[in-house]
Amino acid sequence: MLTAGEVAGLIAATGWIVLVCVLAMVLIKLARLLTEATKAVSDLNDRLTPLLDDMSVTVNETNRQLIAVEAIAKDVKQVSGHAAKLSAVTQTIFTGPLIKVSSLAYGVRRAIEARRPRKVVPRPRQRQAAR
Repeated sequence: MLTAGEVAGLIAATGWIVLVCVLAMVLIKLARLLTEATKAVSDLNDRLTPLLDDMSVTVNETNRQLIAVEAIAKDVKQVSGHAAKLSAVTQTIFTGPLIKVSSLAYGVRRAIEARRPRKVVPRPRQRQAAR
């Protein structure tokens, strides 16, 4: 039979063996996890490079379009300024004489009305209160 010291040694050795086996399984799983993470990062890197190239092309095209829009906006501002000037000139050309013509027409009308004899409209009689 085994002595108490030998049984304790056997239990400790068995415990160490179980601990080593568990640690070995953990290390194997950790190695698999690191392998999969490495593959994922590699795939991501392979996909990211063309994506960044496409994004660069898109940003460059957007900048080019913004330059074109800026030129269009500048032209629209210039046309708007010309339209405002044209409107002011048109207003000056037409409103001055139009005001003068309307004033003349008003004066002529008043003169004609002043020359016509007025019609006398009889006022209705007011009733006198009975006293």
